[in-house]
Amino acid sequence: MRFSGNRKLYTLAAVISVFLLFLAGCKQENESARKHYVAIITKSMDSAFWKSVYAGAGAAATEYNLQVSMEGPEREEDYEAQNRMIRRAVAEGAEAIVFSAVDYNANCEAINEAARKGVKIVVIDSDVNSSQVSCRIGTDNLEAGRMAGYAALKAESGALYIGIVNYDINSANGQQREEGFREVAGEDARVKDMYTINVLSATEDAREGTVALLREHPEINVVVAFNEWTSLGVGWAIRDLGLADKTQVVAFDSNVVSVGMLETGEVDALIVQNPYAMGYLGVEESYRLINGGSGNGAVIDTATTCVTRENMFEPECQRALFAFD
Repeated sequence: MRFSGNRKLYTLAAVISVFLLFLAGCKQENESARKHYVAIITKSMDSAFWKSVYAGAGAAATEYNLQVSMEGPEREEDYEAQNRMIRRAVAEGAEAIVFSAVDYNANCEAINEAARKGVKIVVIDSDVNSSQVSCRIGTDNLEAGRMAGYAALKAESGALYIGIVNYDINSANGQQREEGFREVAGEDARVKDMYTINVLSATEDAREGTVALLREHPEINVVVAFNEWTSLGVGWAIRDLGLADKTQVVAFDSNVVSVGMLETGEVDALIVQNPYAMGYLGVEESYRLINGGSGNGAVIDTATTCVTRENMFEPECQRALFAFD
């Protein structure tokens, strides 16, 4: 009987051991199946630009088997909403944040808090004033502004009076683009004056601001805008006032409407960025950082193309205009 009892004990111990091994295997399988989480927080969500960013980010998330969330405020000026999104992403376990700052300075503390808790920070498009950023990905904004300057100087008028329609003065990329533009335009003796207005990053606000600017300064014969919404607002204002034949317009970004304006003459040149690449590379870099890579403050420049009516049907320009499609 003792032998029989011992055999039962051995059998029970074996069953328990197998069960414990099974549990350990399940735990290991669950851990290996758990996806790394990357939060993508942008300046807004509903423009063609940001939809293209999300398409690129989604493609990279699929390729690298990552869980991602994508969100942005309703207004491109709402840095407080962005700060809440940053803190929520940290609380929900984000291991990396891909971030485009509404406000260069007002977003920095929330980003620094996230970095102090071990979250990797990758900036796309619009920079934040933080030394904790591992990598910056996007347009060389100074160079893009210079590109806009060269396009504006193709105007055939003898004397040039330039109206600049910029957006939130606290957004780093818009200010850098204006700086690059002024650097080029300021060197041309034909430029007699430049007038700047800052508007909300919204089509109707830009439209109203542009109409007011052109009525106050009817001598303006060149207008430049630095993002998708201000570009649309400028284009509509030029159409409202019937100034397409008298005004050289250089705008930024592309969507169906702005490309149509390029064809019909309200816009003469589009400085087209590569938002798809920003989204893709932002997520790809996050994956690399989560898995032990070092960013060391690297800067990755995505492509920028100047598209005009003369070259818009060339293959390279078509790819720039319709990358998302």
